[in-house]
Amino acid sequence: MNRLNLEPVMTFSDGSYLAISTECSREGEFTCSVYSVAETDDHLAFRSLSRHALFSSSCFAAQEQAYHYAVRLYPAAAQTMKKPPYLIWQGPRSSELV
Repeated sequence: MNRLNLEPVMTFSDGSYLAISTECSREGEFTCSVYSVAETDDHLAFRSLSRHALFSSSCFAAQEQAYHYAVRLYPAAAQTMKKPPYLIWQGPRSSELV
């Protein structure tokens, strides 16, 4: 999976946006994380917003948990947030985290 699957859930007025990563463990459990993403001329900078793992036995349920977490963070923007399902994006490389 690569950045082609990076899909904004919500865009802020400064052009940065929320994104939700989804990974599947070897045990078959799905984990999601919520990120704030800022684009510059030559790279993306990611900041993790979820303080704990959002996981479930199904991909859709894990993504729903991440969506509801994002709604709690930004309740005024809930009407404009894209709801699951999301494309599978495994998250940023550690060098891209701020």
